[in-house]
Amino acid sequence: MDVLWRAISEDQPGPKWAGLFAEYWPHYLRWWAQEGDKARPKYLECRRAMERHMPEIVPLYDQLCELVGGGDQQARFLSFYCPPPYLSGCSQAIWPGAQPVMVRNYDYDPHAFDSLILRTKWQGRAVMGTSDGLWGLVDGCNDAGLAISLTFGGRRVVGEGFGVPIILRYVLQTCKTAEDAGEVLARVPTHMSYNVTVLDAKRRYLTAMMAPDRPAVITHAAVATNHQENVEWVSHARFTATVERERYLLQRLTLHRETEEKFISAFLKPPLYSTAFSVGFGTLYTAVYRPRKREMAVHWPGARWDFRLKDFQEGSRVIAVPENTPQGA
Repeated sequence: MDVLWRAISEDQPGPKWAGLFAEYWPHYLRWWAQEGDKARPKYLECRRAMERHMPEIVPLYDQLCELVGGGDQQARFLSFYCPPPYLSGCSQAIWPGAQPVMVRNYDYDPHAFDSLILRTKWQGRAVMGTSDGLWGLVDGCNDAGLAISLTFGGRRVVGEGFGVPIILRYVLQTCKTAEDAGEVLARVPTHMSYNVTVLDAKRRYLTAMMAPDRPAVITHAAVATNHQENVEWVSHARFTATVERERYLLQRLTLHRETEEKFISAFLKPPLYSTAFSVGFGTLYTAVYRPRKREMAVHWPGARWDFRLKDFQEGSRVIAVPENTPQGA
């Protein structure tokens, strides 16, 4: 199938963002309410969680809620507090060269994806990245030279906490360095297990192994796939080949001295590139972040789209995604 990707820039929440919300909301509402309205937390619980854990962006949250009409369901959804569980694949790594570069593959269902690069300057902080939930992000960077990316942590446990895309947004809105980000990732609760890697302009990096039922583990890992310290969900690990992908990346980091271009190209081929589109785990894109330059590039087999934070160009691209391709390695 053909997937329409869009790149949209709007400094402050306004008609562009409100239009996107109106377009996507029916789809997100079906997902958010799939277990029934009562399965999701009440508005006051959502707001109090935001005030406790992310107080700096509560005014932004209020502004977004007002922009979409201030409805109860919209406000609860936008808090991203205790959303329905969801799974993804993904691989990410820090290139071992002199320049700070983060490369990641996002493996997910093309039918449940924003396919949107969003650039904002909310609360005076310029941020661009791959949208999820219309103000959350699955990867991104900010004007302080901080880049961030997530992978699913490979555990079944669901608890009380935020959906990780809003945590990534919060980090980029409030943090300047990898150390700052690590402090946030260690304290903000997540509703599922995720590995979040951050890289700053001085090439300092870390990976936080976040979970709803135990403290986050802050590591100096340069690679993250879909498990944490040990494989806990064996069938998911086998299906996504998380251990094999991690070993492959670690070998490239330790046994090979290769150029940035060659390192990036490895993400566009098996075993990192997944063709499991028909079951919701195909590689939808490869993102490359260069935080020192405040640049990102989105790659697909045979296509590339470059963005600069200070000179962000809006536009659209149509990318072909095979719907019935058997799973890759």
